[in-house]
Amino acid sequence: MRNITIDWNGQVAKRADYALSGTSLQGSVYVSYKRLVAVFGKPNSTHDEYKIDAEWAINTPVGIASIYNYKDGKNYRGEKGMPVEQIVDWHIGGHNREVVEWVKKAVFNHKTSDECPECNLQANECECRLEVL
Repeated sequence: MRNITIDWNGQVAKRADYALSGTSLQGSVYVSYKRLVAVFGKPNSTHDEYKIDAEWAINTPVGIASIYNYKDGKNYRGEKGMPVEQIVDWHIGGHNREVVEWVKKAVFNHKTSDECPECNLQANECECRLEVL
């Protein structure tokens, strides 16, 4: 499994492999799948393909973290499950609660050139009516 590293400045970089064994739920983040892919790339873990549809393994300055959906997607609920593109409630796993703040920092501080600086939505989806730099 190839994962992502968040450095001390909150910057995201692809790095070496890390194991997720022994991690547990530490918190959650309310964000779109599209945003997670923009920040971390496509999901990079297949830790549990029964209860989880998408998962990212991330190394933070305070330890390993994972972002994943849990029991709300098609893998677990079948036809009644949500497609990953519609999931917005994501779990954050790790060995300590500090990973939650690092994941949120990376998710909400990451900017791309076509995002609104106020709400982080794509310029064509934004309702802030702000000019994107």
